[in-house]
Amino acid sequence: MPFPSQHERSTPHLKFTPRAEPRPRPAAGAKLEPKHRHRTPDKEPGLQARRIAAAVLGDVVQRRLALDDRLDTHLGSDEASELAAQDRGLVRAIATTAMRRLGTIRKALSERLKNGLPPGAPKLEPILISGVAQILFLGVPDHAAVDTAVRLAREDARCMHFTSLVNAVLRRIAREREAFLKSVNALRDDTPEWLARRWFETYGPESAVRIAASHADELAVDLTVKSNAVGWASRLGAILLPTGSLRLTNRDGIATLPGYSDGEWWVQDAAAAIPARLLRAEPGMRVLDLCAAPGGKTAQLTLTGAEVVAVDRSVQRMTRLEQNLSRLKLKAETHVADALSFKAEPFDAILVDAPCSSTGTIRRHPDVAWTKTQEDILKLVQLQKRILDRAVSLLKPGGTLVYATCSLERDESEAQIEALLKREPRLSRQPIAADEVGGMTELLNADGDLRALPYQFADITADNHARLSGCDGFYAARLKLT
Repeated sequence: MPFPSQHERSTPHLKFTPRAEPRPRPAAGAKLEPKHRHRTPDKEPGLQARRIAAAVLGDVVQRRLALDDRLDTHLGSDEASELAAQDRGLVRAIATTAMRRLGTIRKALSERLKNGLPPGAPKLEPILISGVAQILFLGVPDHAAVDTAVRLAREDARCMHFTSLVNAVLRRIAREREAFLKSVNALRDDTPEWLARRWFETYGPESAVRIAASHADELAVDLTVKSNAVGWASRLGAILLPTGSLRLTNRDGIATLPGYSDGEWWVQDAAAAIPARLLRAEPGMRVLDLCAAPGGKTAQLTLTGAEVVAVDRSVQRMTRLEQNLSRLKLKAETHVADALSFKAEPFDAILVDAPCSSTGTIRRHPDVAWTKTQEDILKLVQLQKRILDRAVSLLKPGGTLVYATCSLERDESEAQIEALLKREPRLSRQPIAADEVGGMTELLNADGDLRALPYQFADITADNHARLSGCDGFYAARLKLT
């Protein structure tokens, strides 16, 4: 089954191709709208939340900025200071859903904007994307989504001439919602073509479709506990996964759950929790966690009784790691340093959770699919190679190295290890045993490396929580230095 060529795919993904559309001229003698208008107090419920959501989407879609960062920035601004909790939730829901289903939303718009977006009105695109997200996926009353989008367009001097277009396009999408959604294909419509092609070629058509489809599901929240996983599963009403992680069946109020303030557990994806365990760290061992922040794996390693050194180049991320360790009442030696220049005595074991494209975390960070490019991956591959070589230089003979990425891209994962083994003959692969992944052999590839895909961890979830299935896409390989 060949991958569909570009002209067979139903919609462009990265941008519209707008053609000039004449701006309507006012009738003779008509009173012109002022270029800048004072905003009157909002009377429409949720208008301010939608205004902020559109601003977030503009930053992510048009400036390629990170979604989480823009949400934090906008929700921490003065304009959001009086938002009720419900409206703050609406901002997050609109922005996250819009990025998760951006391809489908753009398909809906491009099929109804035959000439593309009108030029010269940059705020129009995020306003429309926000409106379509509400109409197609959030269950918002159609009139509320349409009317608030029209009001937002009217507020902007360069969009105000297109309010009738906003009204007409959104109302048509609302009328045709059911028929349109039946035509949607997750791999074709909600995945950029370059990324869909990679998954198609690496994993085959069936797995590629399942990966893309899984990104539309609700995010599961997994926990790593210090001890007594069975007891904590019962106390939290969580599901004990075969790998030892707990999966919450209720995602609300994480910080209010028993054990959080006491530091008895932390949030960590089930797949992401596996690599640190593969080091088999023990008391007395000296262990390096390279590229360590935000610290989930560091916490796992300290629980073994090993002497743990955590390194990360970001002051902000290292501060977060230290805060997390403090809440968990755990200690590690921390250094703000570049992995490529960090110097220390050789270690018994090293974990390298390398910087990567993060395409395995698209369900968690949906903007990744639309803000990363193939060029980014090429740059990351070179950085990963250098970090791996540096890690080998810091490893004792007989020591263990675990290399991990949250990427689905073979270049950053399997191919990196293949290349490393060729240039460093002292290293040998140490295959992962089935009991190290809770007997879930589907998580292991033919070489004995971890290769978790986002649609896995599905059949073990309670039926009434089926949409809380899946995991981060993750890769890990274990090597030994002779």
